Amino acid sequence: MAGAAFKTNPFHLHELLKDCSSGVLQLPDFQRSWVWDENRIKSLIASVSRAFPVGALMTLETGGDVDFKPRPIEGAPEAVRAVMPRSLLLDGQQRMTSLYQVSLRGSVVETITPKKKKVRRWFYIDILKALDSGTDREEAIIGIPEDKLVRENFGREVLLDLSSPEREFENLLYPVSQIFDWDDWQDGYNEYWKDEDKRALFRFFKKEVLESFKTYQLPVITLDRSTSKEAVCVVFEKVNTGGKPLDAFELVTAMYAADGHELRKDWYGDGKANAGRHGRFAAALKLADAEKGILAEVGNTDFLQVISLFHTRERRRQAEAEGKQGKELPQVTGNRQALLSLPLEAYLRYQIQAERGFLTAAKFLHMQHIYRVYDLPYQSQIIPLAAILADIGDDWEHEAVRAKLVQWYWNGVFGELYGSAVDTRIARDFMEVPGWIRGGQPPSTVSETIFRADRLKTMRMRLSAAYKGVNALLMKEGARDFRSGQGFDHTVFFGENVDIHHIFPQAWCRSKGLKPDVFDSIINKTPLSYRTNRIIGGEAPSGYLSKLEAGNASTPSISPLNLDTYLASHLIDPSLLRADMFDAFMADRQAKLLALIEKAMGKASYRGDVPEEGIDDELDDDGIEAEMTIAAE
Repeated sequence: MAGAAFKTNPFHLHELLKDCSSGVLQLPDFQRSWVWDENRIKSLIASVSRAFPVGALMTLETGGDVDFKPRPIEGAPEAVRAVMPRSLLLDGQQRMTSLYQVSLRGSVVETITPKKKKVRRWFYIDILKALDSGTDREEAIIGIPEDKLVRENFGREVLLDLSSPEREFENLLYPVSQIFDWDDWQDGYNEYWKDEDKRALFRFFKKEVLESFKTYQLPVITLDRSTSKEAVCVVFEKVNTGGKPLDAFELVTAMYAADGHELRKDWYGDGKANAGRHGRFAAALKLADAEKGILAEVGNTDFLQVISLFHTRERRRQAEAEGKQGKELPQVTGNRQALLSLPLEAYLRYQIQAERGFLTAAKFLHMQHIYRVYDLPYQSQIIPLAAILADIGDDWEHEAVRAKLVQWYWNGVFGELYGSAVDTRIARDFMEVPGWIRGGQPPSTVSETIFRADRLKTMRMRLSAAYKGVNALLMKEGARDFRSGQGFDHTVFFGENVDIHHIFPQAWCRSKGLKPDVFDSIINKTPLSYRTNRIIGGEAPSGYLSKLEAGNASTPSISPLNLDTYLASHLIDPSLLRADMFDAFMADRQAKLLALIEKAMGKASYRGDVPEEGIDDELDDDGIEAEMTIAAE
């Protein structure tokens, strides 16, 4: 019987990264380029700093029958291209690239923000936060702009200056770019701080955090050079698109099973009369023509998160009653660690209340004219919405209470706050929004959010939360179909196959030499039925409006006055559309959409000329993946 053609050994992270830099370890050329965003990089740094496992690597020894063209890790020195690698990295490219670029390369890192902006970042570890056991380690990892200046008030004021080592010492922020070589930095730090307490602080930080990087080991599965090409292809496919990874729900299920409780049956049902929560959520407010209900994508860990929020809040309240303060108080959270510590008693106590919160959230979303999962701005925002509704109970039916909920919801959408790394935001909203409803201060999601007027021009991607938000607001405010004059309630929405379509058609725009970056923005789009969009076709607005007014054998004529009313319900100036005045139309509708958003958020937007940091990277659906990939050199 043939022996295994692989071996598994631990390797020090530092040695692996040096191999990447020297070209000893490279990528097979068919690997896609690095695309990790800023928050995932922070999470990776945090995990290594705590000596948490980040998964195994898989490599293939070169020199065998499998002859893949090698490619250096992104950012490796140019001379590495001439080096013949000893191994190719089959699995772990993004982790190794991220760690190499932030720690060993010594240069600013190109990455992508949750708003899909390409930016350049230096990464730092906040020494005090990293040593605070009550602070999530990810909160101690921060990204700083290329010039190492953090600005606020639209660039007018410098909030944080790390442009010199002395500023780093002063602010107790350690550069990740020196994570393996701290001697020079420590010498400068000790020269800056004569105080022995400050010097002792760094020594403790070095022991507790920095040494984790130097001693960190990764398990590496090495396929030897005798591995066949077929086997390598199968292995590569498995490690990239393999089965569902073990998640918190699976682990909690195993823990509860020891106490005789079948968590899986609660969620998935028994295949008979009990449909389980997953089935009940999928069916909640499911309309006849909808493929699935608005809660169909709520996951089992989403549900556990809501229960965890209630449980950890109760623990915090108990600690407060015992006289504990500050760092002694447990965090309110629904993060992975909290889920794995969620006792069965808490699950049983809060499960019914949490389910009611999600079912009420479905009603709330329908009231905002959000009917399909596809049109949901943020799936993640359902978690705090359900938790808040579960907490306030029937109070949400009062108009004044609902008005605050609506304002909070749209601030989250147009502030684009729920794109990634949302655990802290979810917990904060769960604590702050009910207090606001009961007469307290506005939550930070409301008080700290600012919408930029120029953002409307860059909303082009159908998957953008703000893009979907504008569409829902238009329907909520009474937009009526150009052809039928009907408002977009759920019956019309599904019966007429309503979606977002261009007002000035793409074909006409291209014929006039207009750029997609301009005519593909949400300013030139609006909800319309499928049949209406077919009539519009690719004609100039003046042409398709004439066709709508004239009617045909299957469509009655429409009076100009009525048609103008329908257009105005979409915040369109009929006179500009009838005259095919594209530029004037865009300026006028941008102002009206901005007023609509300001009304929903309950505050004025920023209309100044200080640009947002980063290069706009939001494209229509066809170019998303290609453009988000950082090209290999």
